[in-house]
Amino acid sequence: MKVSVKKLKDLERKITISVPVEDYESKFNSKIKNIKTKAKIDGFRKGNVPNDVLEQRYGQSIHADVVNELIQESYPKAITENKVRPASSPKVTIDSEDPKKPLTYSAIIEVFPEIKPKFSRWSSYEDFSIEIEDSDIDKAIADIFKRYGDWKDVDREAKLDDQVVIDFLGKIDGEEFEGNSAQDFKLILGSKSMIPGFEDNIVGKKPSKFTIDCVFPEDYFKKDLAGVSAQFEINLKNVQEITEAKADKELYEKLQMEVKDQSEFTDEITKRMKNEVAVQEKELTKESMYETLLKTNSFKAPQATVNEQADLMRKDALMRIGHTEENAGDDLFPVDSFIEKAEKRVRLDLLFAELVQHFEIKVEKKQIDDFIEEESKRYKDPDQYKKWITGQPQQLEQFRMIVLEEQLVEKLQNVLKSKKKVLKFSELADRQV
Repeated sequence: MKVSVKKLKDLERKITISVPVEDYESKFNSKIKNIKTKAKIDGFRKGNVPNDVLEQRYGQSIHADVVNELIQESYPKAITENKVRPASSPKVTIDSEDPKKPLTYSAIIEVFPEIKPKFSRWSSYEDFSIEIEDSDIDKAIADIFKRYGDWKDVDREAKLDDQVVIDFLGKIDGEEFEGNSAQDFKLILGSKSMIPGFEDNIVGKKPSKFTIDCVFPEDYFKKDLAGVSAQFEINLKNVQEITEAKADKELYEKLQMEVKDQSEFTDEITKRMKNEVAVQEKELTKESMYETLLKTNSFKAPQATVNEQADLMRKDALMRIGHTEENAGDDLFPVDSFIEKAEKRVRLDLLFAELVQHFEIKVEKKQIDDFIEEESKRYKDPDQYKKWITGQPQQLEQFRMIVLEEQLVEKLQNVLKSKKKVLKFSELADRQV
């Protein structure tokens, strides 16, 4: 077998493979022989049909089978022997399938990039520290009181922070559109959960029926509605204001807190916030570390892998709003809108894998066991949790990746430069990890 690999654009490669004619003949003759023992053709006894008769009747289909088998067998061998790492399925073109000559075909693929990790002396990642102030704790407690409060009807005009109960029906140029209506829809005014202008037009209204005009934003997730003007018929049924919860036994039970009074309640909230901050500090620092590495290490990602990742991201986005690819149009979360994030994700995954190899990081069973031991402490019955988790292979694989990443981050902290970055707790909402 002869193999040549030609570099095309970026990560594209053209692999040309030539299979000896003897391999073709061996397979072809073997199939003829097999058919000969079974074939029933008028005028000939079973097992005595001449080969030329069999070839005349079955030759074309046998030829197709042999060519297919030779490609299936030779392609994996060719990429293995030539150390090619395909990132996409091959696009095969048969160049020559003359039975009297070597079978020659070409396969165009994308390959994974060769990455040799670099660690810049001139770039620094940000080592995050988050400060919690008393006002942050007060705000968190106030938010809890609102979140667990009760909404009660009031006889007045709606204002910001009220909850309204509405029916609505939207139309564009007099025609209804998908997702244009709802009944008994609960909406907190000022939450910005609806398109611009929708909530503002309800502020100042008492229970009644009225019509409002709104414009879908230019970056709306459904492209066919982006920038389009719509009219909504509103039936404002109820205006409600919140009666905030109090720091009492009922609230403590809802929050699954074992506290006795407001002082202990405040302490527990503070503790939970500090735990959240510890996680956020790690995540933000890790994100900055990866961003620094991606800037230092320049390489292209296979487009096929990027497209697959973008498709997965779109599926996830659709699932979050109760849709599937089958019942969603192409304009609902267009796959193109995920390409940039998908490319970054793929590049990071590839770099991550290379870094793990570079540092020769492995995860031992004891490390997984220790991780599970710590996780079990979060549950009322740690032993039951540990027994249950041993039968959850997907969860165990996630734990393995967490332990692996922790080791990688530790290694990177030793080879990368860092600079301190202090954030206020109130700034966390403006950052996405």
